[in-house]
Order: sequence, then structure tokens, then C-alpha cells
Amino acid sequence: MLPRLALTAGEPAGIGPELLVRLAATSLAANFIAITDRGLLARAAERCGASLQLTDDDGADIEVRPAGSLRIRHIPLAAQEVPGRPDPRNASHVLATLSEAAQGCMERRYAAVVTAPLQKASINDAGIPFSGHTEFFAALAQTDVVMMLASPELRVALATTHLPLHAVSAAIDAASLERTLCIVYDELCAKFGYPDPRIAVLGLNPHAGENGHLGREEIDTITPVLEKLRQRGMRLLGPLPADTAFVPTQRQHYDAVLAMYHDQALPVLKSEAFDRTVNLTLGLPFIRTSVDHGTALDLAGSGKADPSSLIAAAKMALDLAARAESSIARDANGEDQGHNSRKSS
Repeated sequence: MLPRLALTAGEPAGIGPELLVRLAATSLAANFIAITDRGLLARAAERCGASLQLTDDDGADIEVRPAGSLRIRHIPLAAQEVPGRPDPRNASHVLATLSEAAQGCMERRYAAVVTAPLQKASINDAGIPFSGHTEFFAALAQTDVVMMLASPELRVALATTHLPLHAVSAAIDAASLERTLCIVYDELCAKFGYPDPRIAVLGLNPHAGENGHLGREEIDTITPVLEKLRQRGMRLLGPLPADTAFVPTQRQHYDAVLAMYHDQALPVLKSEAFDRTVNLTLGLPFIRTSVDHGTALDLAGSGKADPSSLIAAAKMALDLAARAESSIARDANGEDQGHNSRKSS
């Protein structure tokens, strides 16, 4: 049977609905369950000039999904969308789709969730504090999480996410850094199948602080945490200067990078593989992947949005779901998973 993959359309006035239509047109072997408004997708298909067959989701498994078809779990809009013009009245709709997707994953009704981009400002304009998908899912699951963006060539996790630059240093303390590295290590083992992953950790300051002359965060916080975790057996490089960490000769020595803040490493990743990069949330009790771009309000309604990143996110979700099922089967048979979580006693 095809894995049941939950899809959320994100901001109704953005390109998300059109991306879901384009994803439905592919031949990916998945039972796509769109969690959104039925009319929203029908109108998006019309704008794209695409044929779309929508069927109410009855929870049944299927063996084949015809291209151009989606199952739908209807969550109505509060106001009909106007492409390019987000309406705060639809904030509750957006959050309801995310809640249903997450709850469905935790109840194992869905194998994973793939999210289209949303407009954080529109939700905040509705009077609802909201900082992003990552934080929302973390609060719902009541767990610590880490944001990672991954392309076929590079994986980058973030020690801090959506913070102004002046707040980054204070947010990086020993406890949070240790927690983040443990999550990244565990997930590289469990989700990506690395038996003993190598993680490159970037310094916060230029030249990784240059022995304290350009900042002491590396000396006072980052290095002591790395030394502590190395004693548990983790293979950690750094702290490395960010300006040389991504050169080809360095990349062969690690499997993933931990950057200290959002724009320290993501420009490198996106400049190389913008259409093949996937945003995923590590640490959740379910698989969540997403696009690596925003709502592109200037393209909304044109039918011209590039679905490559959403397709890549769906493919990664399917790969991770298949690996998770294989791991469950191995556990049921009493086989060794091949890694020692967190290398701790």
C-alpha cells in the first residue's frame, strides 16, 4: 500500500495551493492527503490550467494513485483567497491544517507531513503569536527540535533559528548547544542511517573567535560543550571558521554542519541547490519536511511557481518514512539498529 503523506497548503494567498496541484500531477508513489480547503485547490488547479481530481479522504489505503489526483481532508477557509493578498481572517484555517497534520502523524494516520510555505506576518496580524512551522510543531509535540536544511550534497542544522542577529549570542548557552547537538546526532543515526555521524560545528565569530581576539563565545561556551560530547564518543569537528568550512576539501570530513545562526550557512546551501533543498524538523515524534522558500506572493495566482522544492520535500519524506518502517521491522525482529543513541551511558 502507498504511504499516506499529509500535505498542507500553507498561506492560501501564496503559491502553496498551486504547488500542491503540481505535486499531484507527478507520478510519485504516495497516497497524498491534502489538508486544506477543497475550493482553494480547485481554484488553484484552474489557475494552473491543470486537471485535478479531488476525493474525500476516508482513511483507506490505496495501491495506486492516478497522476493528477489528491485525497482531501476539507478544512474550510474563513474568507476566499485573493492571490498575493494574505488575509488574517484565514490564520485560524492555516493553524487548523497544521494541527490536523501533526495530530494525524502522531496517531499514525499519516506517515509524514509535507508543508507548503506560510505567511507568518498574516498569522501575527490576526493577533495569534506565531514564529514558524518549526516552533509550532515543537510546541504541539512538547519536544525540543532542531531546524535542518538538506540538499543531496549538504546538510545544515541550526543552533538558533528566527532570531535577530543581536540576540543570537545570548541564545547560545551550554545547555541548549548540547541539547541541539544530541538531537542532530540522534536524528542522523535514526533518520538518515549514519551509524557514527561526523558533525562540523561552526564558530559564532569571524575566524571562530581567533583565540578570543574576535569574541569569546568559542572559548567560553562552544569548545567546552564539544569536548564534553567528544568524551561520550561523538565525532565533532570545530569550532570551525564559517568562511572556510564549506570548501570541498573540508566537506569530505563531515556528514552535517551545525551553524550558529540562520544566515551563517543557509546562503551557501541555497545558492548551490535552491530547487533541491528541503527544510526538515529534527526531534519531532514524526517526519516533517518542507520547501526551502517563502510564499512568493508576487507569483501567486500566475500558475508559474516552480514546484521543485516541494517535490524534493515529498521525496525526502517518502525516503525517511520508508527507512522508519524498515527500522520498526528490524526492531520487531530483534535486529541491532547499528548505533548507540547519543553515545551516552
